[in-house]
Amino acid sequence: MKHVPWKTYALFILLTEAVGFLSGWLTRDGAKAYSQSILQPPLSPPAIVFPIVWGILFVLMAVAAARIWLSPPSDLRTRGLLLYLVQLAFNFFWSILFFNLQAFGFALIWLVILWVLILWTLLTFRKIDPAAGWLMLPYLLWVSFAAYLNLGVWYLNR
Repeated sequence: MKHVPWKTYALFILLTEAVGFLSGWLTRDGAKAYSQSILQPPLSPPAIVFPIVWGILFVLMAVAAARIWLSPPSDLRTRGLLLYLVQLAFNFFWSILFFNLQAFGFALIWLVILWVLILWTLLTFRKIDPAAGWLMLPYLLWVSFAAYLNLGVWYLNR
């Protein structure tokens, strides 16, 4: 039976979810104001969908990063983990830009950069561990949908 390093997975999940939780906590008032006063584009899901989806995505991202961490040391592994941290920071600050500052145009530009960082992370992870790359795909797809929503909000609320 293969040993599963559950502590590594648990640590990555805890740290990644903590970033998401902190971002959500810091933007809770902005998100409430957003849902009450901002025009939203078609296909905008109910507010309850976001924490559920993000919670799942953060677990998938963390498992992917843990798999990379557990892979043999290499320059590619180091680059992949650095990309993971950078995209996670961009993810964290997008919520503040969008909900708290309501800088919808700047948040959209930020989100496009985040999308590129996620794709770069996914492609780097895939070279090291194909399963880790696939685990990042739902995140990339959700951020693509978030870009549609962000664009719609910016357009409708100019």
